[in-house]
Amino acid sequence: MIGAWFVFALSASALNVFRNDAERVGIAVAIAALAPIVVFAVWYATSEGFRKFAMSLNPRILTALQTWRLVGFTFLLLEAHQVLPAIFALPAGYGDMAIGATAALVAWQLAEPRHRNSFIVWQLLGITDLILAVGLGTTARLLEPQGASMLAMTVLPLSLVPTFLVPLFLIFHVIFIAQARNWRAVEDSRQRTVRTVQHPAI
Repeated sequence: MIGAWFVFALSASALNVFRNDAERVGIAVAIAALAPIVVFAVWYATSEGFRKFAMSLNPRILTALQTWRLVGFTFLLLEAHQVLPAIFALPAGYGDMAIGATAALVAWQLAEPRHRNSFIVWQLLGITDLILAVGLGTTARLLEPQGASMLAMTVLPLSLVPTFLVPLFLIFHVIFIAQARNWRAVEDSRQRTVRTVQHPAI
């Protein structure tokens, strides 16, 4: 399914479906970004099989994939060449780089029940970065009318960021927060079992 989603985003980008010559992120990009998130939410809420599948995903491997967000430095380079507006590129670039730089450490050190709270906090920071970037990208032309345009984010290769990577990474964050919340329930159940075995009722 992810492969089909990527092919759609790539094909639509190649056909300039997302291109917005008004120099801002348009409705086509917004729909492409929101649609997979809505589909995921509905599917997760209505399908027990899909929920079990999502909860079975390996949090270490997929959290480590967030290392890809180190490519956020591209936003900084493009801002320096006045291809992207600073009001979007700087917070989005530095935020992505911070998440990308810490992803491997979080994946291998915090993705376990005893570091549950720290793991959730990092996931929430990752979500905050994505939401901030989307919000600033959408309003950049309003907040900085004389700044560089957002046209580059609506054509290849950068159009794949809002239409594929952002919703994908956001979904991963949500899944792993759900997993981490479940760790406590599993751990509490295990501890109750241990106490029952150690101190059986007389």
